[in-house]
Amino acid sequence: MDIIIWILFGAIAGWIASIIMGRNAQMGALANIIVGIVGAVIGGFVMSAFGSVGVTGFNLYSIFVAVLGATVLLFVTGLFRRV
Repeated sequence: MDIIIWILFGAIAGWIASIIMGRNAQMGALANIIVGIVGAVIGGFVMSAFGSVGVTGFNLYSIFVAVLGATVLLFVTGLFRRV
């Protein structure tokens, strides 16, 4: 059951981050899921570096952390694509 929650969580976070970064039309559902899950890991690392907790479950704060991480991921990958 946890894997289904991670997929749903990743899809929501990846989709919101792709809208923020203006890449919604370029990304598919699978890319949104992957970006959201990796973004949750990155967001948890960033938040713990600032002394806060990372992803704590399926709640609004964790979605915020995952979207923050996914946005950072999309920004960094966008920098590498331009070079």
